[in-house]
Amino acid sequence: MKKIILMLMLCAPMAVFAQKFGKVNTQEVVQSLPDFAKAQGEMAALQKQKENEMKGMQDELSRKSQEYEKSKSSMNPSKQKETEEELQGLYQKMQQAYQDAQKELQKKSEELMEPISTKVRNAINAVGKAGAYTFIFEGTTDALVYVGDNVKDITAEVKAKVGK
Repeated sequence: MKKIILMLMLCAPMAVFAQKFGKVNTQEVVQSLPDFAKAQGEMAALQKQKENEMKGMQDELSRKSQEYEKSKSSMNPSKQKETEEELQGLYQKMQQAYQDAQKELQKKSEELMEPISTKVRNAINAVGKAGAYTFIFEGTTDALVYVGDNVKDITAEVKAKVGK
């Protein structure tokens, strides 16, 4: 029994040396994909559309607010109150539209990025299996404190695999 334990202890360090490590910059891989550029374009167009909608609502609120300020002195109290409530309603509508736009942008971003993330994840898995890597780390040289000689940057391999 002691011989088996001794044999295992002697072989364990060799098993550690036999492990293969890799690192990949997934952000670089994602940004290199045509799908990502297309998604960015769609997001920019949607964001511009939402900004224009918000600008229109803001302009309408400003215009009505200025009209109210000019004619406020000639209004009777009930008309003032009615106009103030209308302005408050427009302001609340604008706030709700802003929140809805933010949610829609977030949802669209997730919808567009999910297939891209899946594609990259599958490519990393394929490269990991094909290269017999024990671990593949996410990392860039800025984020890593130490990179040993036995760690290979497989970003280029993942880019090649995801392009297929």
